[in-house]
Amino acid sequence: MRLAFMGTPDFAVPSLAELIASGHEIVAVYSQPPRPKGRGQKLTPSPVHAFAETMGLPVFTPESLKDAEAIDTFRSLDLDAACVVAYGQILKTEVLEAPRLGCLNLHGSLLPRWRGAAPIQRAIMAGDKQTGVQIMQMSLGLDEGPILLSELMDILPDDTAASLSERMAHVGAGLWARALAAIDRGGVTPSEQVGEPTYAKKITPAEARIVWSRPATEVDAHIRGLSPFPGAWFEAPSEAGPVRIKVLLSALADGSGAPGTVLDDALTVACGEGAVRLIRVQREGKAAQPAEEMLRGFPLPAGTVLG
Repeated sequence: MRLAFMGTPDFAVPSLAELIASGHEIVAVYSQPPRPKGRGQKLTPSPVHAFAETMGLPVFTPESLKDAEAIDTFRSLDLDAACVVAYGQILKTEVLEAPRLGCLNLHGSLLPRWRGAAPIQRAIMAGDKQTGVQIMQMSLGLDEGPILLSELMDILPDDTAASLSERMAHVGAGLWARALAAIDRGGVTPSEQVGEPTYAKKITPAEARIVWSRPATEVDAHIRGLSPFPGAWFEAPSEAGPVRIKVLLSALADGSGAPGTVLDDALTVACGEGAVRLIRVQREGKAAQPAEEMLRGFPLPAGTVLG
């Protein structure tokens, strides 16, 4: 098929690689414009942009696909379909209807659960045991289109947003060849979404703070769902004042006590019900490290109360 690919983050790269390997003609790659990054705030292309350039593909990075010139350029590509994976822009009707087979989107949840910007994080934070990847026909509504192909996936007890996202990216990439072949031969019937929708709103910095009074199961899910970004955090006391520490991995543990109290020398912390053990942490201004390593230089003995 003659395709355009539209995506931005690392999650989308395996899909682009799979479409190239499947022999489709990728006539254009659309991605978000380069953004300032790092200490020098140098303009840096997105992961999809960088990968597409290494493959010799033409890349378009419009700030918006809503103006007439950008829409005319997209129409002129004479596409069979556009494959969309975490592109980061809402597409107008003129764009959705330009390709012969429309625009198809790979979404990281079992719709209509977790429509929106952060389905992987929200599924873990909510304690879901199962999720999936789905290719859907895009419509004007937010993730409301009919489903073409699905793959169920378990959420493992130690999954973080990073580990689950990586698995989903590769499983989802494998759906494209099957979906496009089925669509082209008319061998797939879109299925309307069934059930009450839930919405995966964008993660805000304010909700990253750990609330120790919540049950341990919720605290653990909160930590893993926000790892590695933006990272759930708490404040630890020190002689120089409170120090912010991110928690990148945790596990449920035995123990009880006043919420926020360190229970042992392995950084097990009491919650509203039960306790969690903090496994991987990152002090403010420091690199991420195992909790036991941090404790050697920044001790938090049993009895310490965390903010």
